[in-house]
Amino acid sequence: MRLDDDDEHLLDELAAVYGGRSGAIRTALRSLSAEHDRQRALAEFLAGWEAEAGPVDEVQVAAMAKRLGR
Repeated sequence: MRLDDDDEHLLDELAAVYGGRSGAIRTALRSLSAEHDRQRALAEFLAGWEAEAGPVDEVQVAAMAKRLGR
């Protein structure tokens, strides 16, 4: 695996916490996989919601974001 200097530095920092470079990489892969699973589950949920309730109204989303300060 090729890493640039910044990534090497990050890996070295994480290696100290996760029991070596391999431990850090295994932990990162598991974390990335879990994030991917969450994104996939959210996409499935939203697709089901849209199928049941209709498409998202972008104007309503913008209004809600404004009310919530986002």
